[in-house]
Amino acid sequence: MHQTQPLQFSIESFKPNAPYLLANEIVSLVTNISKPKNISDNLEVVALCVGTDRSTGDCLGPLVGYRLSKNYSMTNIHVLGTLKEPVHAKNLDEKISYIFNTIENPFIIAIDASLGKMENIGKINLYSGPLFPGAGVNKNLQPVGDISITGIVNMSGFMEYIVLQNTRLSLVMEMAEIIALSLYMSIKNIKRGERLLI
Repeated sequence: MHQTQPLQFSIESFKPNAPYLLANEIVSLVTNISKPKNISDNLEVVALCVGTDRSTGDCLGPLVGYRLSKNYSMTNIHVLGTLKEPVHAKNLDEKISYIFNTIENPFIIAIDASLGKMENIGKINLYSGPLFPGAGVNKNLQPVGDISITGIVNMSGFMEYIVLQNTRLSLVMEMAEIIALSLYMSIKNIKRGERLLI
């Protein structure tokens, strides 16, 4: 939930063109990281959607995974973490081991909910580097991801578990839609060797 990597891009989820702007930034970031390795043609992208369906605020990741697996036909992306099979603190290490044992040269995009300042609620943030899941609620979990995306769903600093439980589902759903759509568009364009034009 907490992020210490330099912020690459941030956008308010209420902006009408948010999915396209975020998709452009994902394309740019993934291309810049993968191009030196010459793996863009056979890029094995993994969307690792962290969170639990048992908490309104913490279900952003599973909702993104659900949307990617149900609403978008994508044979070129591996989705881990859905509402039915969430990736959370108890099975995160197991899922990370599964990725590296079964997928050759995986490029992991980690997605999770985040807590932040009041004025930043609703923002979607893109980072170059790993996600540090659980740090916002003082859990010491394994960092993961070549790049990471977080959505600020509520305020931090006080009774984080209760805050997450009392987060508005409408906000989380809206952010999940934007992240899922932007991932779909960006990965599709990366596979074609294209850059989105807004």
